[in-house]
Amino acid sequence: MQTVPFRRVFLTLVLAAPLAACSFVELNPGGEKVRVLSLAEVGRCTSLGRVNSNTKATLGFIARGKESVQEEIYTLSRNSAAAMNGDTIVPLGPLIDGEQGFNVYRCINP
Repeated sequence: MQTVPFRRVFLTLVLAAPLAACSFVELNPGGEKVRVLSLAEVGRCTSLGRVNSNTKATLGFIARGKESVQEEIYTLSRNSAAAMNGDTIVPLGPLIDGEQGFNVYRCINP
């Protein structure tokens, strides 16, 4: 059995650490128009359905920053809502292990 030299493991960790904070998903033009609101703010909106978004919460054994994961989940959900002709998403619950559900609404010209 071969052992991995400490230097190689250290170098891998140093190079991978900045990636743990990166977001790998881009907001599309339609998604740019989608807002994230609370349930109290969508009383007069039309419900269009639900989306579930997920992304990697870890890179190998390195945990990604929670803010980066949340930003990526919002981006994925906003893009999905735009594809449904929605303009608003409302989180159904907290982000758990890189996964979160959202209700999709049309609030402008419902």
